[in-house]
Order: sequence, then structure tokens, then C-alpha cells
Amino acid sequence: MLVLRYLASFYHYANYEVSDPRVNGWFLMGTPWPGAAILGLYLMFVLKWGPKWMENRKPFRIDAIIKYYNLAQVIICAYLFVEGLRLGYLRGYSFLCQPVDYTPTEVPTMIARRCYYYFLVKVLDLLDTIFFVLRKKQNQVSFLHVYHHTGMVMLIWSGVKWFPGGHGVFMGFINSFVHVVMYFYYFLTSVSPKYKGNLWWKKYITQLQIIQFGMIFLQWFVLLFQPNCTFPKWPLFVILPQNLFMFCLFLDFYYQAYIKKAPTKVAAQQHQRIAVSHSTTRTGLEKRATS
Repeated sequence: MLVLRYLASFYHYANYEVSDPRVNGWFLMGTPWPGAAILGLYLMFVLKWGPKWMENRKPFRIDAIIKYYNLAQVIICAYLFVEGLRLGYLRGYSFLCQPVDYTPTEVPTMIARRCYYYFLVKVLDLLDTIFFVLRKKQNQVSFLHVYHHTGMVMLIWSGVKWFPGGHGVFMGFINSFVHVVMYFYYFLTSVSPKYKGNLWWKKYITQLQIIQFGMIFLQWFVLLFQPNCTFPKWPLFVILPQNLFMFCLFLDFYYQAYIKKAPTKVAAQQHQRIAVSHSTTRTGLEKRATS
């Protein structure tokens, strides 16, 4: 009973007393339960319900929906990136130590609101996986993909709840830029199938994502050596391991997709050329034999 009282007291303290009062009335921000329910339904659908439901069905033809979804992502992420510049870094925001301004004045509130928009975009990103399931591309519902999308919703909700602004803005700022590039690539491939596999810069998007996680890790790591910085230190124990883990996962994906497979593809192409050459030679010999 004492444990339950302690947990209830801690929940009230964390959810109401030390959270940012500016965000508590915003959609999905009052308590963690609505967001947890969304993630629970998301995981059940993409890992269990969806694949089972699609088992005996043909893939949905949702190319038009995906095309406009990708375009919307480009526009929204570009907006958030520009707002990060306009409200933050062009106004003197520091990459090394930037405390959160909790005052209910115009610019700090606008920054908090943009952080909240970024959280909503992370919720919107869950559609990526749902589209995979509906198109029967379950092989793309990888651990990396699901973990990344789930973790980002949880992480950004926490950021908006307790410190919407300050040092944490950089994560959304750089990630929005990466997503502009990434979803623009997806948009091009959804506009015309001829672009699929033919855009030379596809692998560089993964490189950009890896660089992103490295930059975020370093930007938070420097806080360990700034005792006078008033930005909360406790997020470091979540964000640093998380970004290091994501850095390693994306690095492994890059190795598997673009380094390890590259010799295999070259060998396959060489094998195909040899097979064609042998076939041509054999045909020529057969013609000579019959003439």
C-alpha cells in the first residue's frame, strides 16, 4: 500500500508539479495515457493484427495517399526547420548550453508550441509503418523501424512535457532537416516508379541520419562538462544511450544495405554478364554446327 501511495505521489509530482504548465492543456499532453494507448494500438496493429488481417488480402493501392503524405511531411518538416532558425538559432540560441525559458511570453511560448508540433509529427510518422502493413511490405517493418518510431514518440512527448525548448530544440531542428530530404526522396519515388532504386543519393540519406545521431549525441554530451548550465541534466541518462543505440543500429543497417551487399550485387552482375556471354557463344556454336 505504501508503494502505491509513493507511486501515486510521484505520478502527481511528475505530471503536474514539475511539468510545464503551458503544455498541460494541449492535445495528448495532459497525461501520458492517451499517447501510451496510441503506441499500444500501433504496436499491436503493425506486429500482430495488421499482418494477420492482410494475410489473405491483396495489398491496398494507396499510392496517391502516400504521395500526398510524403509531400505533406516535406512541407511540415521544412516549416519546423525554418521556425527553429527563426525563433531559436537566429536569435542567439546556443548549441552548447541553452536553458529552457518557461516564461509565458511570446517567443518562449511559440518555441514550446513548435516543439509540440514536432511531437505531433512524430505521431504522424507512425503512418509509415501502417502503410507498410497495408501494402503487405512486412519485411520493411523491422526492429529498427518500429523501435525508432515508438521511441521518438515517447522521447519527444517527454521533452514537450518537461522542457519544451532550450537545449532540446536542436534534436527536432536537425531531425526536421533530415526528414525534409528523406521525405522528398520518398515523394519522388511515389510520383514516378522509375525513380525507385535509381536515385543515386538514396544511400546518402542513411549517411545523413547517422551524422544526425552523432551530432545529437555530441550536443548533449557537452552538457556533462558544463556544471553551470541550468538545463536539466537528467535527460542525459536517456538521450545519450538512446542516440548511441540508434547510431549503432543505423550504422549496422548502412553496412548491411550498402557495404556488405555491394560486392554481392557486383558479383551477381558479373555472373549475369558471364551467363549472357556463354549463352551467346553457345548460340553461335550451334549455328555453326547446323550450317
